[in-house]
Amino acid sequence: MLKQIEKDMMQALKNKEKEKAGVLRLLISKCKNKSIELGHELSEQEVIKVLQSAAKQHKESIKMYQEGNRKDLVDTEMKELQFVESYLPSMMNEDEVRSLISSVIEQVGATQMSDFGKVMPQVMQKGAGKVDGNMAQSIVKELLS
Repeated sequence: MLKQIEKDMMQALKNKEKEKAGVLRLLISKCKNKSIELGHELSEQEVIKVLQSAAKQHKESIKMYQEGNRKDLVDTEMKELQFVESYLPSMMNEDEVRSLISSVIEQVGATQMSDFGKVMPQVMQKGAGKVDGNMAQSIVKELLS
């Protein structure tokens, strides 16, 4: 996946797509930093985690800029987020997440809110990067309360 991002960055530079090239350059940099930190080449799953982290940062920035009425910065962040998300595997929709959570709750025998700590790690593990943590959290709370 990292090779594809590098290839796409070169193509963006050739096509004079400055925004896209800048975002991809930043993603490559983050991946290389993570690789140095871990001391080995990143696996596909590790690259996906870096990309998810970058997407999460963009979403948080969008939220903050919206609160500050900075429409120009919101638009920029939205574009950058689209570039990042184009490399991520498609996320599960709410029905799929709800179904996964229900099966996990049944599996671990969760019946009350105090079982939250048993359910969430299982959901995130089984979702393998395709589950939005915030959505999962709210559904688990709803189903356990």
